[in-house]
Amino acid sequence: MDTLTLLAADKFQAPGPSIFDFPPLYAGAPAWLNKPVLFAVVGALIVCVFMWSAFANPKLVPRGVQNIGEIGYIFVRDQVARPFLGKDAERWMPLLLSVFSLILLWNLFGVVPFVQFPIASHIAFPAIFAGTIYVIKLYLGIKHQGFLGYFKNMMFPPGLPKPIYVLLAPIEFLSNLIIAPFTHAVRLFANMFAGHLILAFFSAVGFWFLFEKLTPLGAGLGVLGVIMTIAMTGFEIFIQFLQAFLFAMLAAMYLGGSLHPEH
Repeated sequence: MDTLTLLAADKFQAPGPSIFDFPPLYAGAPAWLNKPVLFAVVGALIVCVFMWSAFANPKLVPRGVQNIGEIGYIFVRDQVARPFLGKDAERWMPLLLSVFSLILLWNLFGVVPFVQFPIASHIAFPAIFAGTIYVIKLYLGIKHQGFLGYFKNMMFPPGLPKPIYVLLAPIEFLSNLIIAPFTHAVRLFANMFAGHLILAFFSAVGFWFLFEKLTPLGAGLGVLGVIMTIAMTGFEIFIQFLQAFLFAMLAAMYLGGSLHPEH
């Protein structure tokens, strides 16, 4: 090992994008079979078991898991589904409740010991969810409005001066069919990516200056790193819940726009 390497190893190095790269789970495994994929499946199984326990054999007076499940159901129904889907809210609750619950759990994995990784910080997972919502949105729009009617309602909203449509029509087309699904996925991904990176940075500061290289001058910085880690963990939990809520809400809004174009 040369001198430059020794000097580099003796300095604090902030975590970078490399913390999102995971090797295969075992030698010879395909590259995609890594920690995020494993816990994505674990999260899906946890949600399935929870939903089955809560709703498979419901009681008139809810208790335990059913009580928690009904609180979640009521929240998603009243705050996500009904405002955008109206009378169709109950029909789409299985999808919206599943999306909200799974994304929330995936996000919370970022602060769970031994996991400590938000699944949605890998763009593939939000992209799959957003792409699924996008396909359902197109299918519902064409089914309920007709192929030409769907694109007409999307690109030429009534009540505007005709010259405006020259500029508005292509903007609406790009916004609804390209930008909307892209931002639907990237909003969730970017928040989870940035939040995890910030938590990793403050955790590394605390560990480095309090344990690895404890000095009188660095101790204060290490204590600050620990305090910020605790504070940012609480804030990150709020963001994780908020992003799951926003993702489900936008899904309901897109579905509602296809079912009820007048809204």
